[in-house]
Amino acid sequence: MPGAPYRREKRTVTSFRDRQRAAARARLEREMAIRAEAARRRRRIKMIVSSSTAFVLIVGTVVVITVLATGDDGTPSAASSPAACAYQPALDPSAEPSPLPSTTKQVGIPPESMVVRSGVQLMTLNTSQGTMRVQVDTGKAPCTAASFTHLAGLKYFDNTKCHRMTTEGIYVLQCGDPTGTGMGGPDYTIPDENLPVGKVPTYPEGTVAMANAGANTNGSQFFIVYGDSELPASYTVLGHVLQGLDVVKKIAMAGVTPADPSTTGDGAPNLDVTITSMVMDPAAASLPSLPPVSVAPQASAPAAAATSAAP
Repeated sequence: MPGAPYRREKRTVTSFRDRQRAAARARLEREMAIRAEAARRRRRIKMIVSSSTAFVLIVGTVVVITVLATGDDGTPSAASSPAACAYQPALDPSAEPSPLPSTTKQVGIPPESMVVRSGVQLMTLNTSQGTMRVQVDTGKAPCTAASFTHLAGLKYFDNTKCHRMTTEGIYVLQCGDPTGTGMGGPDYTIPDENLPVGKVPTYPEGTVAMANAGANTNGSQFFIVYGDSELPASYTVLGHVLQGLDVVKKIAMAGVTPADPSTTGDGAPNLDVTITSMVMDPAAASLPSLPPVSVAPQASAPAAAATSAAP
């Protein structure tokens, strides 16, 4: 029939164009999904990751929000402890009453009577992978130390997972979120204290510091540094590990399971790390001699997902 080949050709071209449009729509939808995921993850409490020459944000699952505490000249400034701890409600008290988010645990603000402004404290962190003991620098970070004393007394940390480990760029294990999602915390925030401005490295091996979502937004999440890590001096230093750092290194050697395959060095630790209990001893001028701590035997990690790196 005359003209039939033309009609078939037209249909073929039309089908080709339809496929092009469908592919373009699919690409757009993927880009929108990626952007939405990035926006969601920017709300997570994350720590910035650095390279040897500049601070670099790891893109994908590791999107971090960091706001430097700055002085009048725009440079990071060490936060000094105020006369009274300026704990702030996690939600705006002037806003209309609404239920607390599921990621926020209602525990109440630490009483001022709990704040001690001198000395040190012993934190004992019992985990499914072994025990760690930390010297808390109470005199340098009294508001943060009082918060940990408050939360530990309420068994806030008991049976919570250490949800994040970073094995590339920086070397940290992040814990302290009762939801295990990286978004949880108490119903108040803690001001910045004891920032390591001018120190090199800013966060040496053994440091215990606070994770945050910007200046003066500390909650309950903290990270343990198992290898010297250059970070902005924006994270309150709570203290340093006295015993049990080999526990963290053992966990790091088992690698991580990244939320995004393109980000190999940041994700959930392959070894399950659960804080079974946290104990905060009273403040003292110095700590007594400590007995040895236990390390759980090395367990095998999923070989396909393991990504390990030495500090």
